[in-house]
Amino acid sequence: MKNGRDSTASHVRMRLVEVGGRTSQDFGFGRILGQILVYLYLFDGECSLDRIEQELGLSKAAVSIAARQLESLGLLRRVRKKGDRKNYYRTADNIGIALQQGILALVRRKMQNVAVELEAAFGDIRKTGDAKRRDADLAFLLGRMRRAKELSDKASSLLDSRIFKMLVG
Repeated sequence: MKNGRDSTASHVRMRLVEVGGRTSQDFGFGRILGQILVYLYLFDGECSLDRIEQELGLSKAAVSIAARQLESLGLLRRVRKKGDRKNYYRTADNIGIALQQGILALVRRKMQNVAVELEAAFGDIRKTGDAKRRDADLAFLLGRMRRAKELSDKASSLLDSRIFKMLVG
């Protein structure tokens, strides 16, 4: 009977790993990141990269890169075992908070990238001079860019507000 339970547990685990991979991919984080995160979340204890590679049928490089990315987001922790040179990983102690903080950090970086690109675009338009700014297409573009900057500034302000930080953290 134990083999039946192991088989069922393995089947369910792998099904959820696939769901995690698809969900992660839908959010733009990449399928492998989601697969590894869910696999480790559903794994009792620490797990070596070799085992993850073997269980999920992924390349060593893909697993290593994804594990480092998940670690940098605070979603995984590297664990050392005495006398063993391999790297072992486990999910963060409170994965909900770690996931929330990781996503917020990613959103903040994306918002900063948008702000930088908008500033560069405004600089390009400033270089054209006043005569060119009267061009209807350029005027429309400038109006939309100003609105995008307002929205970006409001979103950044919201993410940095004390109330938001209290709600999510």
